[in-house]
Amino acid sequence: MKLATWNVNSLNVRLPHVMKWLEENPTDVLCIQETKLTDDKFPVAAIEAAGYHVAYTGQKTYNGVAIISKLPMTDIVKNNPKFEDPQQRILAATIDGVRVVCAYVPNGQSVDSDKYEYKLAWLSAFHDWIKEEAAQHPQLAVVGDYNIAPEDRDVHDPAAWEGQILVSDKERAALNRLLEIGLTDSFRLFEHPEKTFSWWDYRALGFRLNKGLRIDHILLSAALVKRCSACIIDRVPRKWEQPSDHAPVVATLD
Repeated sequence: MKLATWNVNSLNVRLPHVMKWLEENPTDVLCIQETKLTDDKFPVAAIEAAGYHVAYTGQKTYNGVAIISKLPMTDIVKNNPKFEDPQQRILAATIDGVRVVCAYVPNGQSVDSDKYEYKLAWLSAFHDWIKEEAAQHPQLAVVGDYNIAPEDRDVHDPAAWEGQILVSDKERAALNRLLEIGLTDSFRLFEHPEKTFSWWDYRALGFRLNKGLRIDHILLSAALVKRCSACIIDRVPRKWEQPSDHAPVVATLD
């Protein structure tokens, strides 16, 4: 199984990119974040015409997640049953025996903002729910845009980012709590060049100068770690015209 995650930063704008990427990179399951579409505007017909099943939950202008799959999906769950939230950030489905959770973790805005406190509360409730999912589903993949760079090596300039949003101690601790459930960051199972990132700011030549962060992750349960033979970040779509500011992350599960 090829399992991928990609924050597309508006599916309305990036649908041609998604379809092109899927055609050039045969993928069994693609989890996407920031669709920024209400459900009545979701491009179901175009995706199904390409031979995929799709599940989605969205809202106008912000957030929104979807799972695109070559295989049928069952037991679809929208949002976290342990956290009442009008924002559409979570979608889960079982695909060929693998429980896939697609998540768009809140950004948090700044460490002194109400949105930061919301992010921490969201992550706490997410942990509690994922712990239950892990107990029920030995083959579990929790993927998405986490808006957290796990370590300083996941940041282009740790000194410049120290104490800021996406790298703060509390955010990293929340991510570590997820790992302590029994999940593993699949990217770190393999050797990669230094300064390999999944997100670059549109401003100040962020991508050209590789001023990025690794904030998009595929976390795998122990059973899936045994099946994982590769995990890469595909920078190619970030070079396309009008790209998302994120690149796809892809794990191969044999």
